[in-house]
Amino acid sequence: MGDQSNESSAACFEESLVKMPTIKFTKLFINGEFVDSVSGNTFETIAPSTGEVITRVAEGDKEDVDLAVKAARAAFDHGPWPRFSGAKRGAIMLKFADLVDEHNEELAKLDTVDAGKLFSFGKAFDIPQVAQSLRYYAGAADKIHGDVLKMSREFQGYTLLEPIGVVGHIIPWNFPSILMFAKVAPSLAAGCTMVVKPAEQSPLSALYYAHLAKLAGVPDGVLNVINGYGETAGAAITHHMDIDKVSFTGSTEIGREVMRAAANSNLKAVSLELGGKSPMLIFDDADVDMAVELALFGILFNKGEACVASSRVFVQEGIYDELVKKLKEKAKDWTVGDPFDPNVRQGPQVDKTQFEKILSYIEHGKRQGATLLTGGKPVGNKGYYIEPTVFTDVKDDMLIATDEIFGPVMSLMKFKTVEEGIERANKTKYGLAAGIITKNIDVANTVSRSIRAGTIWINCYMAIENDVPFGGYKMSGFGRDFGLQGLHKYLHTKSVITPIYNSPWL
Repeated sequence: MGDQSNESSAACFEESLVKMPTIKFTKLFINGEFVDSVSGNTFETIAPSTGEVITRVAEGDKEDVDLAVKAARAAFDHGPWPRFSGAKRGAIMLKFADLVDEHNEELAKLDTVDAGKLFSFGKAFDIPQVAQSLRYYAGAADKIHGDVLKMSREFQGYTLLEPIGVVGHIIPWNFPSILMFAKVAPSLAAGCTMVVKPAEQSPLSALYYAHLAKLAGVPDGVLNVINGYGETAGAAITHHMDIDKVSFTGSTEIGREVMRAAANSNLKAVSLELGGKSPMLIFDDADVDMAVELALFGILFNKGEACVASSRVFVQEGIYDELVKKLKEKAKDWTVGDPFDPNVRQGPQVDKTQFEKILSYIEHGKRQGATLLTGGKPVGNKGYYIEPTVFTDVKDDMLIATDEIFGPVMSLMKFKTVEEGIERANKTKYGLAAGIITKNIDVANTVSRSIRAGTIWINCYMAIENDVPFGGYKMSGFGRDFGLQGLHKYLHTKSVITPIYNSPWL
């Protein structure tokens, strides 16, 4: 397979990124080998902490996707992976998980330098979550069973659950490791083969995972990785006539394009986890200190680059003034800086484009009459850092309250009654998640059943686990990652019917 060690990292990293990892893999991974792109083209991947080039990676295009799909199709139609017992697939996945654990620190460094994620959190959560996903679905691999059906006429029926085929996984940049394996782990367990396109902003860890898959014993052609841009490599995957399913996580706008491409090609199955504008409702009886911590965590976790970020915080009028005062104090103490620093709570935005988009929304908020409570400015003169930003006096129709900003920007709003809170929380085209902060079980039950969103958190936030299905309502998409629903979306149900002996078949 070969080591592609890149020793040419820019000298600027020597001072600014003292923990810069050695970049070992920068090519495409097709049929078990690291290879150059057909065109020979490469593109830069940038460190958001400095704005400087980390390295160059191979740029895949349609021709490379064709080669990867050909390898995945051969591995599915003729290779051993779909024909292994579930127990054997599970054993290889468990070995894969062990290798992820062994390389935890290096993988966490890659996501930190490439996507600006906090190194300490990556080591403690993101990379362990990858291993946990592999183990969770490894345990399900030998439990994929159909049903025996009692039919109304003289027939015997049963169902078979079979892998859907070749899957295209398109991964976002905000959680490059966790969201890759929210898709890769269940599709491996199901017996599928796949082509993975990591986001162009954060391809490095995906290539390292491909290397570990090979070491674990995943057969050639089962897991292929194509770096590249959405409009070229991503589009080639969604339009490809020999891909049976596409699983996409990203923006609602691109989700529409994925659906159109699937419909205009071979009508492939699609699952979409898209944008969000998630509300958090804080009621008068809430513990204000806890509510402040949850509200800030909900919007500032991962520098606001989370589809479930609690970007709309509704506070009942009885505690509004107290909460605003405490939230302002806490937000000012939120440490922004080097993502390798264990004392830092917020790193840089993923790239210059996202950085400028967030700042433009902050300007929209000010122009439309919202009050800037705190933050709103860039931090430092290098990299893509933004202060934690909180607006008050926000109206429901302002852009900062309607659009997914995907950054550390909170809209803080006041409400009077439970009914008003529910109505305003639902006043969005999205429906991914919501938070409810209250000590009243009746309020919690009423509101959780009334908000149209795929996940409701009561007195907590961002509690996402392998055991629980995750996905959206409305324009936040359809289909579920995680849980057994995350496995079953990579399976076909085949019904088999035979007549009972000597019974008429008509």
